[in-house]
Amino acid sequence: MASMTIVSVDEYLHTSFPDGDREYIDGVILERNFGEIDHAGVQSRILICLATHYPQFWAAVEVRVQVQASRFRVPDVCLVRGPEPEGSIILRPPFVVIEVLSRNDRADELQEKIDDHLAFGVNYVWVVNPRTRRGYVHTSEGSREAKDGVLRTQDPEIALPLAEMFSPAR
Repeated sequence: MASMTIVSVDEYLHTSFPDGDREYIDGVILERNFGEIDHAGVQSRILICLATHYPQFWAAVEVRVQVQASRFRVPDVCLVRGPEPEGSIILRPPFVVIEVLSRNDRADELQEKIDDHLAFGVNYVWVVNPRTRRGYVHTSEGSREAKDGVLRTQDPEIALPLAEMFSPAR
C-alpha cells in the first residue's frame, strides 16, 4: 500500500511546483493531468472568448480556488463576477468553473471536483471534452449535455459556442 504524505494548508500555500500547480485535498497534494495541445488550445480559446465578450467578469486560467478550509481546486478556467479578486487565492465562489478534459482524467475524480465546486456555491460547472467536441453543464439542479453545442448560464446569460472553441482562429 502506498503511503501519502500529509502536509498542512500553510505548507501547500507556500509551495511552488515547477511543472504546474497542484490541488490540495484534506492534507494531500494531488497532481493534475496536464493537457496536450488540444487541451491547451480549447482552454485558451475559452479564456479569450469569456474575457472578450463578458468584461463585467474576471476570467482566469488555473488559479487556486479554496472550496473548503482544507480543499483547494485549480480549475482550467474560472469566471468571477466583478473585478479581479484581491489576494492570491479565490475565496468566494466563481460564477462559472470550466474543466477541459485531458486524456488521463478519470470520471470519479472529475465528479469529485464538480461536487466540490457546486457545494462551494459555484453556479455552473462546465466540462468540455476536446476529443468528442461535446460540453456538459452541471448545476445544483442536475447535469445535462449541451445538445445544441452552446454552454449557457442564466442571470446573466453567458453563451459559449463550442464549435468556436474547437476551431483554431485563423
